[in-house]
Order: sequence, then C-alpha cells, then structure tokens
Amino acid sequence: MLETKCGFISIIGRPNAGKSTLLNALLEEKIAITSSKAQTTRNNILGILTRETNQYVFIDTPGLHKAKHELGKTMNKGVYSSLQDIDIIYLMVDATAAFGSGDEYILGLLKNYSAPVFLCLNKCDLLRKETIFKLIQDYSTRYDFAEIIPISATTNKNVDDLLKTSEKYLTNQPFFYPEEMVSDRSLDFRMRECIREQVLHKTEEEVPHSVAVVIEAKEEDENKLILEAIVIVERSSQKGILIGKQASMIKSITLNAQREIKSMVNKKVVLSLYVRVEKNWRNKISKLNQMGYSVNGDYE
Repeated sequence: MLETKCGFISIIGRPNAGKSTLLNALLEEKIAITSSKAQTTRNNILGILTRETNQYVFIDTPGLHKAKHELGKTMNKGVYSSLQDIDIIYLMVDATAAFGSGDEYILGLLKNYSAPVFLCLNKCDLLRKETIFKLIQDYSTRYDFAEIIPISATTNKNVDDLLKTSEKYLTNQPFFYPEEMVSDRSLDFRMRECIREQVLHKTEEEVPHSVAVVIEAKEEDENKLILEAIVIVERSSQKGILIGKQASMIKSITLNAQREIKSMVNKKVVLSLYVRVEKNWRNKISKLNQMGYSVNGDYE
C-alpha cells in the first residue's frame, strides 16, 4: 500500500490580498466567493485537494483587519483559530500595495506560531521582475520565511510551483477526508454565499458590508430546486438601494444568483429573494450565531 501524506495549510493576509482567489485556483473549482470588496470572506472555509498520495487541506480565512463591530471581531477570531495545529501558513500579500501597519501586525502575530510560513507575493503578473526581486529582498529582512513564492492567483502563475513546494512540508499520515470531498461547507452555505456575492458585485459603498443572507425555505426534487432567501440589511435606505427602482436591482441579483446556483446543483432553480431590515445586526452576537458567523459556524 502506498504511503500517504497530508497537511493543513492556513491562508491568511489582509483584506483583498487574493486569499479566496488562490483557494479556488488551487482546487480548480469555485469554493469561495470573490469580489473587489474588502471583507468578502466572513467564515473560515476548508478546501480539500487530493492528488494521488497527497492531500492538502487549505483553510481560507477572512482578511485580518481592525474590527469595528462584533462581526469583525468574530472574523478575526476565525483567523487566529486557523493558525492552531497547522502544517503550513500561506501569508498572502498584495504585491502591488505598499507595506503598511497591517502587514507589520501580521508579521508580529506570526512570530507566536511555529508552523513554517510561505510568503505568497500575489498579483506579480502586474509587476516588473526588478520590482518583484526588491520586494523579496525587503520581506526577507522583515521575517524568516520558509519559502517566498511570487504568484498570480488570477492567472495561475506559479500556483503549481506553490503546491510542489508545499508537498515536502506534508507529514506521513492517512488522509483526513474522503478523496472525493472538496469542501467542508454545506450546499446551503455555498448557496447563501452565492447570493451575497451577487449583492457585492451589484452594490457600492456601505451596502455590501451590511448584508447577510438567510435561506428561509427550500423544496427540491431530482429536476428542480425552489429556494426562498432573505437578504438582511441594517437600514431602510440600504433596503431601498437593494430593491432598486421598480425592483430592478433585486431582480438582477436574483437572476444572476439563480444562474450560479443552477450550475452548482445541475438542475432548474427557482429563486425568490426578499429584503429585510435588522438594525445593527453585526453587533448582536445572537444574530451572528443565527446567521452562521460563529468562529466554527456553519448551519444547515
């Protein structure tokens, strides 16, 4: 019997560093939603890649940030929890952004953990080789990284090299998950996130950060899925923006999300979306738990 190797890899970094895009690129499948908005990822998401005798268990995490409410604190706690008993840490850095206090904070945090840290300099397809070389030199003086790998999560540049380099840090042990499993997240979770992703793509300013999605009802047979979901916002003005003139915005979000969910479940989907105001829900722990935003939170 062939010997198997396995390892847990936490993907951390500041908001908008490309963590979820990297997870999807590594798995060659869309598991985590992505957008240009900061704090798109709110939950830790497990992505599982099994290749022959190797199993990589990636943990996609929210961007570390200065929390302004209970939701933000919960998101940061999710990052800290992902660093416990880990085999490798991928520190994702937007190579096009200047080094700042947030980067300094994360490097200080990592000194508390013994796992080898890979610096993944993302978006390197946008930079000249000389600039990348200077960045590698600069970061090498700031922290003792196990590996430094320039990548592009959007174009897959050096993503395979990242995997190959990670292989030697895996440990000899049985697989933790069935070979066909690609994520620990339920279908309901992924459908909620799919709807929220469309809200992120369609809205601006304060609306995206104030939105949560709850599935209210679901009926399904082998040919069709009927889904009712509520999009929760914090203010009546946000509700008006989400609905739009003559309900144009909510219709557009519904159609786009319906199309995405259809590709996910491979059957006809009928989606109905409603908008509800829940004032200050991001600061109410009971609401956060209800909506699946506890540290280990997923709900069916």
